[in-house]
Amino acid sequence: MKLWSVLRKTMREQLRDFWTWLLTLSLAPFFVFMYWMLFGEGGSTTYDVLVINQDTGVETQGIVWNAGEEVSEVIGEVKYENGQSMLIVKPVTDRASAEKRLRDRDAELLLIIPPDFSQALATGRASPTVIRMIGDRINPYYGVVTIITNAAITSYLTELSGVSSPVQINEQALGGTAARTEFETWVPNLFLMAAILLIYQASITVAREIESGTIRRLKITPMSSFDFMGGICISQLVIGALGVILTLLFAVALGFHSEGPLWVAVVLGVVLSFGMVGVGLWVACFSRTVARAFIIANFPLFLMFFFTGAFMPMPTIGLFTIGGRTIGLFDFLPPTYAIVALNKVLNLGVGLDAVAYELAALSVLSLLYFAGGVGLFRRIHLQRS
Repeated sequence: MKLWSVLRKTMREQLRDFWTWLLTLSLAPFFVFMYWMLFGEGGSTTYDVLVINQDTGVETQGIVWNAGEEVSEVIGEVKYENGQSMLIVKPVTDRASAEKRLRDRDAELLLIIPPDFSQALATGRASPTVIRMIGDRINPYYGVVTIITNAAITSYLTELSGVSSPVQINEQALGGTAARTEFETWVPNLFLMAAILLIYQASITVAREIESGTIRRLKITPMSSFDFMGGICISQLVIGALGVILTLLFAVALGFHSEGPLWVAVVLGVVLSFGMVGVGLWVACFSRTVARAFIIANFPLFLMFFFTGAFMPMPTIGLFTIGGRTIGLFDFLPPTYAIVALNKVLNLGVGLDAVAYELAALSVLSLLYFAGGVGLFRRIHLQRS
């Protein structure tokens, strides 16, 4: 009977705490639904292969044969079982701009077909010609695309000229990614944790002030909401900056070597921290206790971790295009830009100018998240009656 009494009491308390049990029960089904939308039937990932076809072709019986064009078609014909294309071939002409797209992760692979490709196949000469495949080995999609593309080309060459082919396929790593250890490739992703975990820190800090009654007492004092919010937000940004710097120093102490300037990575981390403090304020707006803030914070935290490419590759779901750049579904989450920029700085060795777009987008989004969190919190908790 005592057990039954405790059970009834606990269940009644749980039912009164609507947000706690609702989020606990719905969080996992929500992510199952999201992943079904992304990877379920009809949602298979497509990969972009940039092709520079330098093949001049050969003339046979008055007809110009260009094997480079045929290879491009063969790669584009690779499909999933449901008929959806797996590889999207995009012809390009400039190698420098193509490599920039690889660094920006707008494409997974660059294929360069040599000028004498058709001639080598037509004559079967002893000295081989070389097809170059270039990509960012840190990109989680790179290995998949390279294997599939290599298999498609090899199948074409085998069918055309037999087992002994006068063509070699040469794989080249973009920047210094070939020499990176597995630990070094993961550091940019782990670096994000220092900033993203501020969602917990900020929301719990503010929720503690609400739960303890500090907010109510402040309303009858001369202190302005600007003073209160400013003091809390600055303290959280200081903690975020220290976390970012400490994480990077710890990685360096364990053998991490940055290809680019570390101070740029720190700037990116601090700007991201600014936005995550804003997200923490959003959480605090709907949390009157520390326990509730801890539970609610899991929702945006998981969004920032799993849907921005920080810890697993995510397909690009394009919504619209601005200035030649495709804006995707998850591009409205600040870490989406941070992870691309950090990879370019820490693993590809670029400087501030090469991540200007990512830094600008990250700054705007962080400012919007922060301003929205401050405004909503002031409206809900700091308006004087």
